[in-house]
Amino acid sequence: MLSILTVSTLYPNAVQRAHGIFVETRLRKLVETGQARAHVLAPVPWMPPLVRYGTNGALRDVPAREERHGLIIEHPRYLVVPKVGMNLTPHTLYRAMRRRYRTLVGQGHSFDLIDAHYFYPDGVAAAWLAREAGLPVVITARGTDLSLIPKFPAPRRMIVEAARHAGGLITVCRALKDSLVELGIPAEGVTVLRNGVDLALFRPLDRQVARAALGLTRRTLVSVGLLIGRKGHHHIIRALKDMPDTDLLIAGSGPDRAALEGLAAGEGVSGRVRFLGSVDQARLCEIYNAADALVLASSREGWANVLLEAMACGTPVVASAVWGTPEVVAAPEAGVLMPSLDAEGVVQGVRELFKNYPDHQATRRYAEDFGWDPTTSGQLTLFRNILERRAQR
Repeated sequence: MLSILTVSTLYPNAVQRAHGIFVETRLRKLVETGQARAHVLAPVPWMPPLVRYGTNGALRDVPAREERHGLIIEHPRYLVVPKVGMNLTPHTLYRAMRRRYRTLVGQGHSFDLIDAHYFYPDGVAAAWLAREAGLPVVITARGTDLSLIPKFPAPRRMIVEAARHAGGLITVCRALKDSLVELGIPAEGVTVLRNGVDLALFRPLDRQVARAALGLTRRTLVSVGLLIGRKGHHHIIRALKDMPDTDLLIAGSGPDRAALEGLAAGEGVSGRVRFLGSVDQARLCEIYNAADALVLASSREGWANVLLEAMACGTPVVASAVWGTPEVVAAPEAGVLMPSLDAEGVVQGVRELFKNYPDHQATRRYAEDFGWDPTTSGQLTLFRNILERRAQR
């Protein structure tokens, strides 16, 4: 049985229960095969007790160690320094992970491989730890770690160095693989393993019951994600002016909520926009079933899990054509891609979708081709090949 140390700052915890849940889900599916066991290092930023950090201050309440779904998760603390943190954080993260790793080894734990998620700073720090520990490391790229961060010279150098010394590289879409190749990484060293969707959790429900529970009586769109600029909620709110027959649900929390509420009021559509706050995945399934379409107007996405979640509930999508999204929305039954990333693009996309609205069952069948099994199988194959090559050397 493979013994894996998974490391990532993108992992749920007692305070942020949905944070990086796609990393947890992929790992759970791997462990459920019975062919691997895992221990998790999920560092969280250190918060000085006398400094105010807004909503991030709640991270002080994250326990040092917890158990989720039968997996033990360690939460060592690492220092994040404002403004200069981009270049410094890989070093503080590495030191935090190294201390905890040494403790684990001292307690009798042993590992075959380090499984790192998010290339920067996590993958860089994990590569340093792997080199010191004498272990191979596999780094998974997930989005802005390759679509944005390599634009900065120092992080780019560290990303390239980590990629060249990794035992294996994974990207969640072809577009991110292309980004690694553009950085000079050989294509044959990069494996594309997309995120899957939990088809048992996200499933069709009685749509009329779901709509009644939310009090929906008109055509309703839903936008899901952090309330931050790059998620594009503002584009959808502005688009409502040209869609007077349409209401909008927004599921998620974040620093831009007040600004988005102000935008809705300024555009005269606040009566048609409802902010639901953070919701768990079971509740999210009900919301997808109640809505007529999911709209994702992000400016950057690696592989947007919300797209497949909605489709698995039988709900089609309207999405911006960025990074891996065209790989997800690739058939009429899935939905449509927006022609432009703005309010007008949302309006045109919604009109196109409802002009030829797909059958809900067809949308669900499309999503069924995106279960987790191929990704899990791909991981096991990659990990074993890396260890076999290492043993031969």
